[in-house]
Amino acid sequence: MPTSAVFEKAAVDVKKLTKQPADDERLKLYGLFKIAHNTSFASAKQPGAFDFQAKYKYNAWKKMVDEGVTSTQAQQQYVKFVEELKPKYGFDPNKKPEGS
Repeated sequence: MPTSAVFEKAAVDVKKLTKQPADDERLKLYGLFKIAHNTSFASAKQPGAFDFQAKYKYNAWKKMVDEGVTSTQAQQQYVKFVEELKPKYGFDPNKKPEGS
């Protein structure tokens, strides 16, 4: 299933927050993003024992998979969560996302 335009806008908007969200919030965004894009968890390699960042990301994604979150639900939750983060961390619509 292709992603919605609203989701794609939220994926850009999250990069325009003026402050970086907390680690747990970023992990939630990561898990939702992976599911929203229908990335196959079954084919994901489990990270090494000492790759803590990859392990946290993997576990955040796995949690969403275990909860049965669908691609459509993930897109909706992602958009809603980004909107909740905007007032909390500040949002600059004119900010050029890093890497652009």
